[in-house]
Amino acid sequence: MEKKIELLQGKIAEAKLGGGQARIDAQHKKGKLTARERVHFLLDDGSFEEIGALVSHRSTDFGMADQIVLGDGVVTGYGTIGGRLVYVFAQDFTVFGGSLSETHAEKICKVMDLAVKNGAPVIGLNDSGGARIQEGVNSLGGYADIFYRNVLSSGVVPQISAIMGPCAGGAVYSPAMTDFIVMVDGTSYMFVTGPNVVKTVTNEEVTSEQLGGAGTHASKSGVTHLVAENDVDCIEKIKRLLSYVPQNCADKVPALPYTPGDEYREQLDSIVPENANHPYDIKEVIAGIVDENTFFEIHERYAENIVVGFARLAGRSIGIVANQPMSLAGVLDVNSSKKGARFVRFCDCFNIPILVLEDVPGFLPGTDQEWNAIITNGAKLLYAFSEATVPRVTVITRKAYGGAYDVMNSKHIGADMNFAWPNAEIAVMGAKGASEIIFKKEIESAADPAAKLAEKEREYAETFANPYRAAARGFIDEVIVPRETRRKLIKAFAMLEHKAVARPKRKHGNIPL
Repeated sequence: MEKKIELLQGKIAEAKLGGGQARIDAQHKKGKLTARERVHFLLDDGSFEEIGALVSHRSTDFGMADQIVLGDGVVTGYGTIGGRLVYVFAQDFTVFGGSLSETHAEKICKVMDLAVKNGAPVIGLNDSGGARIQEGVNSLGGYADIFYRNVLSSGVVPQISAIMGPCAGGAVYSPAMTDFIVMVDGTSYMFVTGPNVVKTVTNEEVTSEQLGGAGTHASKSGVTHLVAENDVDCIEKIKRLLSYVPQNCADKVPALPYTPGDEYREQLDSIVPENANHPYDIKEVIAGIVDENTFFEIHERYAENIVVGFARLAGRSIGIVANQPMSLAGVLDVNSSKKGARFVRFCDCFNIPILVLEDVPGFLPGTDQEWNAIITNGAKLLYAFSEATVPRVTVITRKAYGGAYDVMNSKHIGADMNFAWPNAEIAVMGAKGASEIIFKKEIESAADPAAKLAEKEREYAETFANPYRAAARGFIDEVIVPRETRRKLIKAFAMLEHKAVARPKRKHGNIPL
């Protein structure tokens, strides 16, 4: 038995060495951790249990029979983060460049299956050169097996992808179907076709970083949700993200201990300017409402006219969707609608209550928006809110104009509680635009058209640009003083904690994609 144990220990040691010390050193020189180091920093000390450490590939073509590395380029298993069960796979770039083979894919599929069976998140640490060319269609089939499980897992358990190296070709589609993507600035990239192919086909000169780096996907495409400075920062962001989400769709996020106190926040009374056309930072409003230092923004650099993220309110996890007057006056456009819709649907999948902070002057006009399907994309946000059955509360901090009023979690599309601050303006459009239409003839025939327009604008604003008509109809449940917002929200979400909604029987809806 002793010799057999020695043999086993030798194989385990061989597997842990991956592609060898020289390649490990090369990984470190790039400022990157190895797959096993990443798993070590991600999971609680001593909690990792590896699955499939002795797996090897089955390929014999192109001399592969002589290149057997135990583990086959991916470390898989389970452990805990903050005491909560998670499943993880970490691609090992030191073994065949982390390329995906048939057995490599089988290992990933195994932990994904276990995650669904046991109701726990699955975290993928991606660092791969793509499909293992020597295996041909077997490798491609492996990708498809993973894609299929991504879809089956969607909305069942949280799926998080960290891009910690190259991710190209078919490899990008698995992360794209997960709930959140975190990229490492400077050492990771994602694209379907690389710079060389782009140059051949389109004659464009572009670097890997420009084409698919973290900065590009954070600000231009919106593919990535979070950007990390390095591998350790990436892992810390994953841990923080997991603290706001439940284990699975049948679970709720554990509440943190909280002792109620003075929940009034005087600073909220002075954030919104007297002049309705002056901007302010909605993040200051968020900070004044949620538990201190708990707001965790998602998609920070993308579609900045809408802010989304997680926070704690009286110790409980909530999702926040807020118009940002500091960017494009907070209007809804193609990108902000997609960003908001995606976030709302995630929260609804995993029982996370939604708070909407609304200051929206409407949808962004223009040919660019219309030609890029603002109609369909705006409808995505409308659909997402209407579909959501989690507790949903809206606070109108200033403007709520036109169709955007309806879309931003209005009472009419199923919001549970709708509050408005006293300065809120709820109308079809702004006072100036409305006056120019309603009083067009009267203004044109006046001795001083400008003065007459100003007069009618004031008249319209006094009549319609306030929250009281909506409150009179019951569309606003309560007009509140800003400083009372946090206290009102804590009580509202506590009241809605056991909300249950019955929906018509159907296979699934058809969101306007």
